Amino acid sequence: VQLVESGGGLVQPGGSLRLSCVASGFAFSSATMSWYRQAPGKERELVATVNGVGSVTYYADSVKGRFAISRVNVKNTVYLQMNSLNPDDTAVYYCNRPSRLYSWGQGTQVTVSS
Repeated sequence: VQLVESGGGLVQPGGSLRLSCVASGFAFSSATMSWYRQAPGKERELVATVNGVGSVTYYADSVKGRFAISRVNVKNTVYLQMNSLNPDDTAVYYCNRPSRLYSWGQGTQVTVSS
């Protein structure tokens, strides 16, 4: 199994980023997938989840209304569109399959700062 996250960067408060995660080594199209994040000095937390067909989503209260999770199964890719970013969103973002929790990828750093 391989999970490769990308799309992070430095953005000003109020800005947007779209993260991507390309997965391989398992039956992606039937797998519920999630985005997680870990801020410095804090535990990793669940941010958003999408079911296999993309019809059901879940969001942490802290990102509800600002983030959107989606997927393109033919590309084995799950996305996280992040809008109205604020400094509290600064973290390393990871994707994973919550029912399996495979080895974590390298993540992608998101820094929100003016």
